[in-house]
Amino acid sequence: MAESEEEDDYMNMVFEDAPKGPKHETSLQRAARKRKEGEARARQKTKAEREEEAEASREASLATALPETNKGFKMMAKFGFKQGDALGKSEDGRKEPIRVSVKEDRGGIGLESEKKRKFREQFEAAERLAKRAKEEEGDYLEVLRQEQKEKKAERDLNSAQRTAERLFDKEAEEKGTPESSEKPLKDINVFWRIRARRREEKKRDKQQRRELNNSIASRLPTLAHEDDDDDDKVAQGRDLAPFYTTLENDREDEDSELAEFEALPITERLQKVLLFLREEYRYCLYCGHEYPDADMEGCPGVTDEDHD
Repeated sequence: MAESEEEDDYMNMVFEDAPKGPKHETSLQRAARKRKEGEARARQKTKAEREEEAEASREASLATALPETNKGFKMMAKFGFKQGDALGKSEDGRKEPIRVSVKEDRGGIGLESEKKRKFREQFEAAERLAKRAKEEEGDYLEVLRQEQKEKKAERDLNSAQRTAERLFDKEAEEKGTPESSEKPLKDINVFWRIRARRREEKKRDKQQRRELNNSIASRLPTLAHEDDDDDDKVAQGRDLAPFYTTLENDREDEDSELAEFEALPITERLQKVLLFLREEYRYCLYCGHEYPDADMEGCPGVTDEDHD
């Protein structure tokens, strides 16, 4: 028997979706929904959530264009304003609304400007103090560098004067002429005369102390000699001659040439002595060498900076 009807294809059968449930909520569902809504209304929102909602509402309002039914829009439309146009007769005004700056504190309207003014004044005062401190630090460092430079120049000058005196005495010994120690103070070269003067002062101070001690010891009471006619045999030392003749004859002669040289700046005195060593003895203090000829080939210069 021929089958006149096609067999059902159960593999390709399409079933209707399962029922989604009743169209109307049950009393239990309604009670659960109301309970959840009540709990949501009763819950206190946090400050961050309230600020977020306010910000979202504000942004939504700013993003919404002014409707044509608005009274203000109708007034501007009478003057030719269209949605999206710029404000102003020349149409060069702003198209976006002015951003809203929310004041979140309870201070007065001018308080923020006053705070900014005070902060700006404090910042400017701090800048001035920092600048002054930096200048004072720079001045202090400059003074310190200058002091170190002068101390270095004093050491170099002392070395140069000692070297010049040594070379002079060496040359005098070879020629048989008087050395610095054998000459009067004013006949010594002014470049190292101060060294001889200091030696003389040191020698004189030592002599004065010795004579003073001898004078004090000579005036102490002592027993008289047995052959003395004094009955008490005690002599007070009044007839003894004093030994402090150096103190009485201490008269320093003025030396204007030395005073004029010592009044020069330390660097200028050092420069003069260094040039004297090079011209007279072909000697460089910083090389520490006495050259065979006047050209002094190999010496980089006169000053210490030239030898760096």
